[in-house]
Amino acid sequence: MSEPKAPTPAPGDTYKGWLFKWTNYIKGYQRRWFVLSNGLLSYYRTQAEMGHTCRGTINLATANIAVEDSCNFVISNGGTQTYHLKASSEVERQRWITALELAKAKAFRMQAESDDSGDDSTPPATGQGAGSRNSEVQSTLRTLGSKVEDLSTCNDLIAKHGSALQRSLSELEGVRLGGETSEKIRQVTERATLFRITSNAMINACRDFLALAQTHSKRWQKALQAEREQRVRLEETLEQLAKQHNHLERAFRGATVLPASQSNPAIDSKGPVSGKGDASDEDEENEFFDACEDVQEFITVPADPKYHRRSGSNVSGISSELGMDDGTTSLDEQSLASNPESPQSQELVPVRKRRTRIPDKPNYSLNLWSIMKNCIGKELSKIPMPVNFNEPLSMLQRLSEDLEYYELLDRAAKCQSSLEQMCYVAAFTVSSYSTTVHRTGKPFNPLLGETFELDRVQESGYRSLCEQVSHHPPAAAHHAISERGWTLRQEIALASKFRGKYLSIMPLGSIHCIFEKSTNHYTWKKVTTTVHNIIVGKLWIDQSGEIDVVNHKTGDRCHLKFAPYSYFSRDVARKVTGVVTDKDGKAHYVLSGTWDEKMEYSRVMQSSRRGENGADGRQKTVYQTLKAKELWRKTPLPEGAENMYYFSTLALTLNELEEGVAPTDSRRRPDQRLMEQGRWEEANAEKQRLEEKQRTVRREREREANRAASPSEEGGHQDNYKSMWFEQLVDPVTGEPTHIYKGGYWEAKEQGNWDSCPDIF
Repeated sequence: MSEPKAPTPAPGDTYKGWLFKWTNYIKGYQRRWFVLSNGLLSYYRTQAEMGHTCRGTINLATANIAVEDSCNFVISNGGTQTYHLKASSEVERQRWITALELAKAKAFRMQAESDDSGDDSTPPATGQGAGSRNSEVQSTLRTLGSKVEDLSTCNDLIAKHGSALQRSLSELEGVRLGGETSEKIRQVTERATLFRITSNAMINACRDFLALAQTHSKRWQKALQAEREQRVRLEETLEQLAKQHNHLERAFRGATVLPASQSNPAIDSKGPVSGKGDASDEDEENEFFDACEDVQEFITVPADPKYHRRSGSNVSGISSELGMDDGTTSLDEQSLASNPESPQSQELVPVRKRRTRIPDKPNYSLNLWSIMKNCIGKELSKIPMPVNFNEPLSMLQRLSEDLEYYELLDRAAKCQSSLEQMCYVAAFTVSSYSTTVHRTGKPFNPLLGETFELDRVQESGYRSLCEQVSHHPPAAAHHAISERGWTLRQEIALASKFRGKYLSIMPLGSIHCIFEKSTNHYTWKKVTTTVHNIIVGKLWIDQSGEIDVVNHKTGDRCHLKFAPYSYFSRDVARKVTGVVTDKDGKAHYVLSGTWDEKMEYSRVMQSSRRGENGADGRQKTVYQTLKAKELWRKTPLPEGAENMYYFSTLALTLNELEEGVAPTDSRRRPDQRLMEQGRWEEANAEKQRLEEKQRTVRREREREANRAASPSEEGGHQDNYKSMWFEQLVDPVTGEPTHIYKGGYWEAKEQGNWDSCPDIF
């Protein structure tokens, strides 16, 4: 069904879900899948039809939304299309109404602003003030219509008299000079006089029309501006009310929660997201999500008291395996307390004092739009950007920050159970995002061959090495090894797109974690990061998507879901939920928390399925769990972090100068060092020099490769770059080509032999 193209409001105006639509008197209400996006409400018979068959679309910019009763509402665009809809509950209906009203207001505003020719269609006026304004407009339109009719009449008279005058003049030319001459001249004079009078009347009518149009044009402009300002105020008020409503609901739930001994935190999880994209493509200002997707995919309830006693029962397969009750020490505390080498029982004294401050960030102004307007839709890594957008760390250093909470892997290495170990690995994957919540600065793009070492063996028992192994597309390889029995390696390539008001960053590549004692091998991928309010407003970060942590040795799996932020969601912001299952799909642990604060786990004692319930029609799993225990909690930021780019304690030490590091280490990068010192103009000049030097080296390398190639291969624009410390292989676990550490770096550092390192700075 064809509809006029609607204006494009914020991509955040997206809402999906099941509603019941009236079809006819025979079939009555039928269940349909509705999608609200870009000011258009479309519906499908099933979710699968979204890719190919739309059953109908209505433009909200000109639609009227009316509520009939607690669950029913009507959407109509003036008679040609009318949807009678019914929600499964009053709450769901209200959420749809809120989303529709906001989308309608934004669509109408965008249409008015983008239509230069002016749109004659106006929303129906209501109220006494609106009625008086409507009467005034009608009176003005009648006056203007009368003037237009006068102009039309004058135009006809001018045409008529002009033709007669032309005929008289023609006759005058053929008349002999004599008695008839004076008569013809008199006739010409009379007709010329009539023509002049009519012309003057037309000119006066045009003058009156112009004066009236100018007078009312100013009034209409003022009225239109007032209406726009009022609409903006109403939208802001509605948004504020939505936030307050959400806050009050959370406060109410917090005030009425049962004591910890009687209840277990319920863990919500939204339904699986579509494979057609990621949530970052849907957000801009406000995000709307499917009402029925908010229905819990699984529910946790306190386990039966019989499971709280030590028992030979093996209801879930874990109770007898671990032999603990709700009152005993947590699993990690129990396993670590019995091990004298545990990090909790053996404190390591740092051998050197690390810095706790860096120079405060200068307050430089920058016209953001003048730079970003040319970046829309482009790969951000290929666009030269000033350091004003950056933070004084490279992407390699940012990648090393994944080890901020390395203790989780230390604890995981001591676990006897692979399922318990999975909980700590999953918490580690979530903890790596906690440092990003306030970090809106862009890391420096590493130069090809740039490295960064993080040697914390004496302090924390691990050391890691990162190297930039590719420039286009940009990719970095990372290898970390710990004396506590674990190895972490990854190759991450970032795909980033600037989409107008937000920036999407999609990490590509797998992360591997291998434990020496158990030989358990875990892999997972990162979720999408979204930076909002790029052009207007305060920048803020969100993480959204799903992660599957897989143990390739045992088949255990943990499915984590990062819920996108939404003003209208009842859940806590930045929520993460997950379920740990064995190779047979049996649930053993439920995880819950937020990626910016903490994660908890609850042991599943029994699970059951419920029948269809609610508008979504899905079965839900009910997990009976023991009391939740804390896995991980974020360390508070250091004092004054807001003036130091919101760096964590670890991040403050990453760019600290150290003796013996490689000449290619990020600490030696001059533009990054100048920016940290607050000398941004010099940093920008140095950054341009380094980038031009890198381009020159790459062109020379390509020329050498082409000269060395056979005649049949010449002209292929080759680049024969090979990384110093990593080699590209096919990963035996994932089958993906990846760069794996080949050794030699730490030996070269010990010998102080850096002769083979390239000159990149």
